Amino acid sequence: MTKPARKFLEPLAIGAPTPYRELPVALERMIHFFPPHVEKMRAKVPDMAKQVDVILGNLEDAIPAEAKEAARAGFIEVARTAELGDTKLWTRVNCLNSPWFLDDMLDVVGAVGERLDVVMLPKVEGPWDIHYLDQLLAQLEARHRISRPIMIHAILETALGVENIGAIAAASPRMHGMSLGPADLAASRGMKTTRVGGGHPFYGVMEDPRADQGPRAFYQQDLWHYTVAKMVDACQANGIKAFYGPFGDFSDNEACEAQFRNAFLLGCAGAWSLHPKQIDIAKKVFSPDPDEVIFALKILDAMPDGTGAVMIDGKMQDDATWKQAKVIADLARQVAAKDPEMAKVYGL
Repeated sequence: MTKPARKFLEPLAIGAPTPYRELPVALERMIHFFPPHVEKMRAKVPDMAKQVDVILGNLEDAIPAEAKEAARAGFIEVARTAELGDTKLWTRVNCLNSPWFLDDMLDVVGAVGERLDVVMLPKVEGPWDIHYLDQLLAQLEARHRISRPIMIHAILETALGVENIGAIAAASPRMHGMSLGPADLAASRGMKTTRVGGGHPFYGVMEDPRADQGPRAFYQQDLWHYTVAKMVDACQANGIKAFYGPFGDFSDNEACEAQFRNAFLLGCAGAWSLHPKQIDIAKKVFSPDPDEVIFALKILDAMPDGTGAVMIDGKMQDDATWKQAKVIADLARQVAAKDPEMAKVYGL
C-alpha cells in the first residue's frame, strides 16, 4: 500500500525538517567522484569543486575493505574544511546489506549532515530500500537538528531494481534522482560483457543479404538504450532526475562522449565523471548546443504564450515544439547563470 497523499510530505521523525515539495533547482551536469581515503585526492577537492557541479565522496565500490573507515573519516574532513562554493556535496554510501552502511550513515550525518546535499544509495531493488533510508535520515536529522532534508539518489544496478523502477522513483519526497549502474546491472542480468558502460562490438544488427553477394554491413547498437529510456520515464513521471552513471574506459574519450550524448538526448540531466578528463566531456555534452539554444529562443520569442502555430526557418512550430524549446532554453539559462562564457555564446 502506498502512503496517503496527506501523509507523504510529513516528516518521518519528530524534529526532522519538512520534506521538499519540489526538487531544488540545480545544475548537475557532472557528478565527480573522489576517493576520500587518499590524502592527495582530498587536497584537490577545493580546486576540483570549481570545475564541477557536484563533488561526491565515494565510500563504496573502488574503496578497499581495509580503507572503508579511512574513507568515511576523509569525507567528513573534506565536508568540514573544504571551501566548495556553490558546488553540491554528495556521498555514495555502502549498500544496505554491507557491514559498513550503518556506520556510514551514523558518522557522516552526525558529523556533517548540515553540509550534505545528497546520499547516493547503491543497488536499490525496491521502494522498501528507500523507505528504510528515508526513515533513518529523518531520525538522524532530528537527533542532530539538521535544518534541511538530505536527499536520496538511487543507483539502478540490479534486474529487480529495473523491474521496480517506478515504485522506487515514487517512494519518497526525498528522492533526488536515479543513476544507471551498468556494470553491476550487467552482472545481475547475466549479460556477457566485462565493460563498464558503453557499447559492445558484437551487439548490433546486420543488413539483409545483398543481391550482389557482397559483404553485409553490421551496425553496432546501444546496450543501454532501453534501460536509460525506462529510467528517464520513471524519473520524469515523478518529478526527479535521471543520470547516466560510470563510463569505465578512460582511454576512449570519443566513446564516452557518444554514450553521454545518447543519455543527454534521451533526457538525462548529467553523468558521473570518474576521471578528470571526463569532466569537460560531461560539461560539453550536458550543456545544450548553442545552435539549438538560439533556435529554441526564436520559438519562445515567436510564441510568448505557447499557443498557436508559426513558421520559423521554414519549419512549423506549435505548442509541442514550444514545450521542447522551453526544455532547452531553461537548461541554457541554468548553464548561463553558472558559466559567463556560455552565457555569451547563448546570447543570454
